[in-house]
Amino acid sequence: MLPGDNKPTSSRYHFISGLPRSGSTLLSALLRQNPAFSAGISSPLGSLFQANRNAMGAWSETSVLMTDAHRGRILRSLFDAYYADQDDKRVIFDTNRSWCARLPALKRLFPDAKVICCVRSVAWIMDSVERLIRQNAFHESRLFNNDSERSTVYTRVDALSQHDRFVGYAWSALKEAVYGEHADSLLLVDFDLLTAAPDRVLNLIYDFIGEPAFEHDVNNVVFDAPDFDQNLGLPGLHRIRPKVSPIQRQTVLPPDLFARLDALSFWRNLGNSRAHLIAAKPMLNSPEPG
Repeated sequence: MLPGDNKPTSSRYHFISGLPRSGSTLLSALLRQNPAFSAGISSPLGSLFQANRNAMGAWSETSVLMTDAHRGRILRSLFDAYYADQDDKRVIFDTNRSWCARLPALKRLFPDAKVICCVRSVAWIMDSVERLIRQNAFHESRLFNNDSERSTVYTRVDALSQHDRFVGYAWSALKEAVYGEHADSLLLVDFDLLTAAPDRVLNLIYDFIGEPAFEHDVNNVVFDAPDFDQNLGLPGLHRIRPKVSPIQRQTVLPPDLFARLDALSFWRNLGNSRAHLIAAKPMLNSPEPG
């Protein structure tokens, strides 16, 4: 509960975060089959949240007029305002890669909130992005800042791996959360198992968030965001196949690059972390959501 706030903190909100190309779109498409749930691709709330924190920060001349109670109510109001047209939904899943790096603030606002973190071998994440780039050979993606970054598979991977970029930022934020003080609020969901046994994974997710089970149709999943993907210069980024099933394929990455990236999958051995993990055994050939 926030200082000066006598109202119970809402437990309506949960969050989807983790790594890109790791099943968050598929998971959202499945969860939204439940009429009591709202879920989608990355929302603008992550950016709005941080912009408002900056506006209330120490470098603002009016910050001395604000207490933590003010700040908390303003930040919480962003969620209520954005989802005001979904009052019929009992549970809101907001998706954003930044939530793993914002856990101290999120847990102050929503102490009972859980974070579902989608994970996948970093090698297969980069392979998935690289495959999309090659499929859209006449497009130049906004994921890269210049021709030097997009020139070869090695420069593309290096660019995306930087701490403030598409994969590197999400990886750093996830690792911070997994070894942070709120790790017990995290459920890491491995992509391989989500595609191979979606019903089993969904049941475990429902148990984790304390919601009654729901029968999902894993053979009729509908989701696409063509305008969003076109704007990024990567058509098909959020397109999923109607039937959830693993599809085996060989990597398009050079062997040395694949091995270096695969070694970054730190969650395979969580050590002293209190985070929860749903995972399958590592696979030599990665599935894509089917």
